[in-house]
Amino acid sequence: MRRAMPGIAVLAAGFMLIAGCSGPADRPAPSTNGIGPITFAIGKDNPGWLQGVITGWNQGHPGQKVTLLLLPEASNGQLAQLVANLQAKSDLYDVIDMDVIWTAEFASNGWIIPLPQSQFPLGAFLKPAVDTAMYQSRLYAVPDYSNADLLYYRKDILAKAGQQPPKTWAQLQHLATTLAPRYGLYGYAGTFAPYEGLTVNFAEAVQSAGGSILSSEGTRVTVDSARALQGLDFLVSGFQQGWIPKVTLTYEEESSQQAFAAGRFLFLNNWPDVYAALSVPGPQNKVYGKVGVAALPGPDGAGSSSLGGANLAISAYSQHQLTALNFIKYMTDPDNERQMLEQGSFPPVWTQLYTDPGLVRSHPYLPVLEQAINSAQPRPAITNYDQASLAISSTVYEALTQQKEPQQALTEMAGQLSEIIRDG
Repeated sequence: MRRAMPGIAVLAAGFMLIAGCSGPADRPAPSTNGIGPITFAIGKDNPGWLQGVITGWNQGHPGQKVTLLLLPEASNGQLAQLVANLQAKSDLYDVIDMDVIWTAEFASNGWIIPLPQSQFPLGAFLKPAVDTAMYQSRLYAVPDYSNADLLYYRKDILAKAGQQPPKTWAQLQHLATTLAPRYGLYGYAGTFAPYEGLTVNFAEAVQSAGGSILSSEGTRVTVDSARALQGLDFLVSGFQQGWIPKVTLTYEEESSQQAFAAGRFLFLNNWPDVYAALSVPGPQNKVYGKVGVAALPGPDGAGSSSLGGANLAISAYSQHQLTALNFIKYMTDPDNERQMLEQGSFPPVWTQLYTDPGLVRSHPYLPVLEQAINSAQPRPAITNYDQASLAISSTVYEALTQQKEPQQALTEMAGQLSEIIRDG
């Protein structure tokens, strides 16, 4: 049974809560009863599982139907399109699916409205996911799904060698250097092309070593440190020694997944949705039934993933904010979160679903994933994140390709990030 629409009295109370919360730019909510048809803007890589969910809503709310508006598949394309629309104060979008790293930028510009925390079961959600939806101690979005990188490995090969999945960088390096060549494989693949995926992999190495890129509030650069250097050195040495092959310098999420599925690698660092793809037999999947999943390793034990995922927010220019609010409640209820996992492989934000016996049987990586999410860290909290990510990925790429020494790359990165913070 789907969540029913609250009565008008509850709607009116909810709207008063929203309208009474002005954004950082102190823009009031639109003067409207807030009930009516809405649009839902989301990347075009998501709608496979969504259509049934939206159909369920539309059948129960014929006067408040949701129209799906598909954004570009690439994250930076989505951001550009959303920003252009919101800067124009257009009411085209009502509910917005946002990358977790955009909350600060959208909230600080007054593009999305603060939401009433009491109307959402935040205590039942994964805490790291909830943290990404907050800005200046206020809720500006609702977690939709979470994400953390995992270490995929060839369990058939490790079993033959009597080895366990690596828990430390040294163990990873040893297995990638000695065991992988014995079976004609490369050692380790990540997302090392100069784009957001490289920022993610670099951030994971830095925080696993106990370092950081920026201070938690995003106002001070901390990347020019010994621990950050240890993280970058780990990646650079992997390329120098060859257990991370140079071909991965072109890899993004999809290309690295395809290379692992083709049976070319012993280890792969990638997101949880890869598991679903690797679990389907076919001529392109040579590792079907041969894949294990573990947490990312670190210098002395378990490492720390970059926190991914998406949040749902309401445009400050939406004319039907009450419908938008209730649609977000519907989207994030346990039934729809379960459907999102089962049909789309998107990790839910409800903690109870990670121990659901049926889900764990069909998605055996869930306990590892919950651990990875709870130990993950958000990427740098900065209002102009896109510029920061470009500065990070470009300088890291120069270090990986030996155009710059690691320390020089970190020093230059620190300078660029300081300028971005100052100009922001």
